[in-house]
This record gives sequence, C-alpha cells and structure tokens, in this order.
Amino acid sequence: MQQKPITNTVIIYSSARKKGNTSLQVNDYKAQYGGDVVCLDDYVISPYCYDKQYKNDDFYTVFEALLNYQHWVLASPVYWYNTTPQFKAFLDRITDYMDDETLRPKLRTLREKQFSLLSNAGSAHAPNAFIEMFKNTFNYLGMTFKAHQHIDAS
Repeated sequence: MQQKPITNTVIIYSSARKKGNTSLQVNDYKAQYGGDVVCLDDYVISPYCYDKQYKNDDFYTVFEALLNYQHWVLASPVYWYNTTPQFKAFLDRITDYMDDETLRPKLRTLREKQFSLLSNAGSAHAPNAFIEMFKNTFNYLGMTFKAHQHIDAS
C-alpha cells in the first residue's frame, strides 16, 4: 500500500471579530488552497506561567492536533504592530514544550514543517515588526517560511 504524502495544511487564526476581515481572508485562502481551519478564539488558552498550573486549558490538545499538519498558515489582524492577545498567548505557551524534556521531541517535529502568514490592517502593508515577530518565532522553532499575504482592510 502506498503511503499518502504529508502535504496537509492548517489555517490557524484569531481575531476580535470572528466574522471580520481575518475570517474572510482565511475563507478565501481555504477556498483557493484548501486546508483545515482552527480558530484559537474557540479555545481556552491561558497565558504562560512558570508553574504550569493551567486549569481547564485547551492549549496542549490544540497544539498536539496542529503537530499533525505539514503547513501552518498563521492568520491575524495587525493590532498595534502585534497579533491578537489569544494568538500571543498561543505563541507564548509553545515555551511549555521547550521547558519540558518529555515534550521537546514533539516540538522538534516542527523542524520538518512550513509556515505562511496572512495579515490584514488598515494599511497597504503589514509593519515589519509584525511580520518579523512571526518569522523569527517560527524560524527559531525550525520551521521554513513559505509566503506572506497582506490585505488592506481599510
């Protein structure tokens, strides 16, 4: 039996308006390229804390599911040169996998994966600070940057 190649895509997004410009951009991307969609706002993702005492938190479940995808498309509006608070909490919580020796091997699987970025704002271009935050974070994790698409939502 021939094994199916791993070329699957997941679109991970967050926005203060669930049916706003980011959602439209995500839906357009999905229609054109395919992929599953995960809205981080549908989950409880607590801010990172050193003692790792997270109650009723969905981060580990969400992150473990995302590890099954080869291409992560990260989508967010630009909020003051940054992403949404929920997306930022998600990014910060990846540290849990760096801190825990038993979880580190799972984090290393990201080295074989790609990521892309979708952004929108009331400007023709995304600020470099926004783009670089994502690029630097995911490059640090070993993922390969594929593409960025920005939409002027003004």
